[in-house]
Amino acid sequence: MHARRDGRRWGLRIATALAALVLTASGAGHAMVTSAENGVHRVDPFRGLRERPDAGAGLNILLIGTDSREGLSAEERDRYHVGDASCRCADAVLLLHVSEARDRATVVSLPRDSYAKLPAHDFADSGERHPAHADKLNAALSHGGPPLMVSTVEGLTGLRVDHYVEVSFVSFMRAVDEVGGVRVCSARPLKDSYSGLDLPAGTSRLDGAEALAYVRARHLDGGSDFARMERQQRFLAAFLDEAVSSGVLLNPAKAGATARALLGSVRADPGFGAEEMLALAGLLRHFETSQARFTSVPVADTARHVPGLGSTVVWDREAAGRLFAALRVDGPLPEPPRPEGAGGAPGPAATARADEITC
Repeated sequence: MHARRDGRRWGLRIATALAALVLTASGAGHAMVTSAENGVHRVDPFRGLRERPDAGAGLNILLIGTDSREGLSAEERDRYHVGDASCRCADAVLLLHVSEARDRATVVSLPRDSYAKLPAHDFADSGERHPAHADKLNAALSHGGPPLMVSTVEGLTGLRVDHYVEVSFVSFMRAVDEVGGVRVCSARPLKDSYSGLDLPAGTSRLDGAEALAYVRARHLDGGSDFARMERQQRFLAAFLDEAVSSGVLLNPAKAGATARALLGSVRADPGFGAEEMLALAGLLRHFETSQARFTSVPVADTARHVPGLGSTVVWDREAAGRLFAALRVDGPLPEPPRPEGAGGAPGPAATARADEITC
C-alpha cells in the first residue's frame, strides 16, 4: 500500500510539472524552448538499423543518462567526484512510453548491468567491425554509439524506439543548481566515498554536486543497482516538484536558464526538436495522478556471474515479456511479480523503500 501511495505522489508531481511546462509553451515559453533547443547536439540513432520491431501503439522515447565529463573544468571534475576519464557508458537507461491517446505515461528503468546480446556493429572510435556478442547493456553506447544502443534495447524489449534523447548527468546537475537545489529525505545516513555522497538522516537540500553523488552512488545497499535506480526515479520526481513549487517553470527567464543548463550537453535524434517537445507537453497536459507511473524490468537474477563480464542482471523473460507486450498494445500494465523470500527473484524496482523517500 505504501508503494502505491508513493507511486501516486510521483505521478502527481510529474503531472503538475507537465502542466506548468504547457503554460510556458506559448509566447515567451515557445521562444525559450526554441532557443534552448538550438544547443542540442543532433545524432542519428537509427542509422543503418535493419529488422526493427514493427511500430506499436503509442510513442517510445529512449532516455539515456551518460557519465560524460565533456565540457567540465578540472575544478568541476574534482567537485563532482567524477575523475578525468569516462567510458561514455550509459549510466541510466529509461524507456518512456506515452500511450496512443496521450493519456498515460510509463517510465521503465532498464538496469545498466542487464545481460544483453549486442548485434554486430562498428566500434564507435575505430570503425572496426565487431561480431555480435554478449555484454552488459550499458556497454552498447560505448561500443557502437546511439544506433547500437537503440538496436540492443529494441532487441531486448521488442518495442520500436521512436525518439532518442541522451543527457549527461553533469548537465542535469547544473540544472539542479539553477532551480536552487532539490530536497530529498532519508531515514538513515547515506555515505559513499566513491561518489562523494555524505548525507545525514532526515531532510537535505542537495546542490548540483551533491545531487550528482546521490544519483550516481553505487556503493550503498550492498551495491544494489536497483536501489540506485529508485534514487534516480525519486530524484527526478523531486526535481520536477522543486521546479513547480519554486515557480521556475512559470518564470520564462528562469525556465530558460534551467533549460539551457539541462540541454547544453543533450544529444537527440533530428526528429525530436522544439516543436515535438512542445507538442508532447501539450498532449500530456491532461494527465491525472494515476496516469503516470515509474516501474522497472522484472528480473530473475540480480547478480549472475558471466565469465568475462562479471556480475550481470538477468531479466525474468516471462514477466518482462508481459510488461513490454502490454506497452506495445497500450494495455494496462501487468501486476508485478510478488517478491519471493530472501534470495528469491525480485520484482520491479518501483516498489517504494521505507529508508529512502522524497519529501
